[in-house]
Amino acid sequence: MSSSDGQDNTPGFGGSFDAYGSSGATGGDTFTETTSTSWFERIGNSLKALLIAPIVILIGIVLLGWNEGRAVGTARSLTEGAGVVVSIAAAPVDPVNEGKLVHVMGPLAVTGKLRDANFGVAADGLRLVRKVEAFQWKESSHSETRKKLGGGEETITTYSYATDWTDTPVDGASFKQPNGHRNPPVPVASQTFQAQKVQLGDFTLTPAQAGSFGKPVARPVQPGELAAVKAAAGGGAAQAQILDGRVYFGADPARPKVGDFRISYELVPAGDATVVARQTGKGFTGYATSNGRTIEILHDGQVPAAQVFKEAQQENSILTWILRLVGMVVLFVGFSMLVGPLSVIADIVPFIGSIVGGIGGFFAFGAALFVGSITIAIAWFAVRPLMSIGLIVAGVAAVVLFRKLAGSRRPAAGPASVKA
Repeated sequence: MSSSDGQDNTPGFGGSFDAYGSSGATGGDTFTETTSTSWFERIGNSLKALLIAPIVILIGIVLLGWNEGRAVGTARSLTEGAGVVVSIAAAPVDPVNEGKLVHVMGPLAVTGKLRDANFGVAADGLRLVRKVEAFQWKESSHSETRKKLGGGEETITTYSYATDWTDTPVDGASFKQPNGHRNPPVPVASQTFQAQKVQLGDFTLTPAQAGSFGKPVARPVQPGELAAVKAAAGGGAAQAQILDGRVYFGADPARPKVGDFRISYELVPAGDATVVARQTGKGFTGYATSNGRTIEILHDGQVPAAQVFKEAQQENSILTWILRLVGMVVLFVGFSMLVGPLSVIADIVPFIGSIVGGIGGFFAFGAALFVGSITIAIAWFAVRPLMSIGLIVAGVAAVVLFRKLAGSRRPAAGPASVKA
């Protein structure tokens, strides 16, 4: 394998880098890398993939089978829960409901203030989130692969560098081209402050349960809080200023430089909530149904029990279809790896390799559809025989259709020769 590197500064970059690349521009530069893979290397890689293919196919089959079992188990658990749930008042706590699946709704109440002691910011609510964003270099890449006569491949990868605000520290040393793209460390970290005592009527929620409620809203930093924030932030505090409710650390907010950072806050206020779970003392735990599944549903707002279970069944159905799609994709990848060596061998003449690759992809799709349908059908057979039979019929029909389409691609036979 060989490679050649080169750097191309776009006209929009407008300037050289300093030690930290602090030009302040949002545009960046590019770095191009070209790699070549010989035909023999590609064959070797495809044979390695061929060995892995059965494992990938097995993973797809297991995922599909597990997903169907999960879907049926969850649906049955929710159906059972909907039949035994008891709607009760949030106060007082009635011991007669101990151990039962209860439905409770009402306003949440928080004891004490949320406080970011280091920065002197306090608020009333469920969670207070300190969000720190830094102006940093970020790397993105785009690759284009071209086939060459003789079966080799050439891959051209372009790495692009641009500056932007991000709340996740970016290590410039890991870039393909780290020179000129260094990101200085951010002196402050993001942090979440969670209310420790949250109640729903006379019931007390655990911090984990309380953390499931609410949606964040902006909590602007007030002028009176600026001094404490500046003192806690350390270096560069002399230039700190409030802009759009955030504290900005840098010389010019209109022209940020790499190394500038800003601090903002989000608050999750205490609102209405609904809990469907097992009453345990003055709190809630998961309710175990007869099939061993656990029900513990936490919902924003005051929602009737019937609607809670209806939405839970809908979410279960959506998740089931998502995982089915994932399983089918895994199967397709596995079968594609099985036929991969054929297209690589044929790539000695690129256009022939493309034709063989297309036929191989068609086969992989049909095989994934058939095996996936059969797997789902077998998983459902024990619980819903009629649906299982229907899926088997659909899978067989897919194979028949696949064979017909494949047959239509074969060239027609020429006329028979006539001997004198």
